[in-house]
Amino acid sequence: MNRKTFLKGAVVLGVAGLLVQVMGAIFRIPLANIIGDEGMGYYQTAYPIYIFLLVFSTNGAPAAISKMTSERIAVGNRTEAHRVFKLSFILMFALGLVAASIFFFGAQAIVGLLKNPGAYYSMLAIAPALLFVPVMAVYRGYFQGLQEMEPTAFSQLIEQAVRVAVGLGLAVLLISRGIEEAAAGASFGTSVGPVAGTAALLVLYYMRRHKLLSACAEDKVHIRESAGKILFKLASIAVPITIGVSILPIMNIVDVSIVMRRLQESGFTPTEANALYGQLSGMAGPIINIPQALAMSIALSLVPAAAAAKSVGDMPFLRQNISLGFRAAIIIGVPCTFGLMALSSQIMQLLYPLQTESAASGANSLFILSGGILFLAVAQTMAGIIQGLGRPSVAVATLMAGVAVKGVSTYWLCGIPALNILGAAIGSTLAYAVIGILNFVIVKYETKTYFDLGLSLVKPLVAGLAMSAGVLAVYWGLSWLIGSNLATVLAVAAGAAIYGATLIMIKGISASEIKMLPKGEKLFRLLVRLRMVKKDGME
Repeated sequence: MNRKTFLKGAVVLGVAGLLVQVMGAIFRIPLANIIGDEGMGYYQTAYPIYIFLLVFSTNGAPAAISKMTSERIAVGNRTEAHRVFKLSFILMFALGLVAASIFFFGAQAIVGLLKNPGAYYSMLAIAPALLFVPVMAVYRGYFQGLQEMEPTAFSQLIEQAVRVAVGLGLAVLLISRGIEEAAAGASFGTSVGPVAGTAALLVLYYMRRHKLLSACAEDKVHIRESAGKILFKLASIAVPITIGVSILPIMNIVDVSIVMRRLQESGFTPTEANALYGQLSGMAGPIINIPQALAMSIALSLVPAAAAAKSVGDMPFLRQNISLGFRAAIIIGVPCTFGLMALSSQIMQLLYPLQTESAASGANSLFILSGGILFLAVAQTMAGIIQGLGRPSVAVATLMAGVAVKGVSTYWLCGIPALNILGAAIGSTLAYAVIGILNFVIVKYETKTYFDLGLSLVKPLVAGLAMSAGVLAVYWGLSWLIGSNLATVLAVAAGAAIYGATLIMIKGISASEIKMLPKGEKLFRLLVRLRMVKKDGME
């Protein structure tokens, strides 16, 4: 597979991933307005389990299956590649059946252990997803091994669209019967989505099945490995990759296991603790998912670039990509961090107009979580490079260090009544910082890459400070005249313009980098006409 093909696949998956996150935000925001912080607390008790499996189905297992499939196809052994697919299907179906059974029949015990009995129906409703998500992973990995990324992207979009439509529809229909059942309706949408995604992949597979089997008949190589050896390889590749890219899902699982119990131990009632947890995980948390998706697209793009450069020993090309990836993470992370911190309260009120009290309370959690976006962007980008270098266990080790920091700090801080749920937000931000710094140091040590911190970090920070001042000035200058919500929207738009203009004027981004953007040549010519850059470049 050449570089061009790598980049095409990365773009396809990156665009699909971003659209999925946007649809997820579209789902979460009206859902929170419908069922409130209490309902989101019930929903979020079950949801992190699904999210972790979703990461497994979109990153870990497909990466392992695709690697094993493509290796066999490369040597002309398509029969064995198809056997990898069949064995993987049997394994993942069995694992999914076990997981779904545990969460369906053990739902009562699980929610009791988590000290959130109101989440019982949500736990039941999400159980079917645990069967179909692993099955999706098999089809996605097989298609990716055939160098076909479109089926994975298509199934992701189908899955999310069905989830949004069914989940919101059931929440609206069931709200009259109570918040617990409305939250369960939203969770059931999360189960129907994977069914639709699996069906789409199944149809695409059977459309290609005759051609695939015909190709197997033409094999020139007939090396047969034992089933045990194939399944062991699958696990040894999939598990480290899944864990390494599961920063947000794992942090959410830590919160599920600690927060409710600690809040109740510090004096809050189960209902109060559930509402506070809903404000953090169901209202503030989803807002950072979109910048997180942008950072993840960088990471996914860097994996093949780093792997290709390492495989041929092209260290200058590798270091160039690493440096550019770091700069891209900072350039994306800074405005998201500064902008959300500057307008955390206003954004919460804009997005949750039917839950004004909960939105006001959750704004503090958003403010703290926003401070971690920059570290999260660096952590994910550097983790992608580490994966591309063939060191997934290193990414797992740094993540586990972050989890340890998250667990200890969340347990301690949530037990302080004055901090309560803010302790979990602080714990997440500290964990992102630890993972980001460790990953950065490891990449620098492993590759001896030089990072121009003045260009890559200081200049974006200067632009971010200018943006923050401009955002606040626009908001406070207009809010008294046109109202808070419209002023917030205009302030966000102004902030984006100020950040981009400042970054260009202080030469925080080069002409060549502008041209690498989508429609970059047209953008560069426009900036030349506006006299923001010189025709011969910015250097």
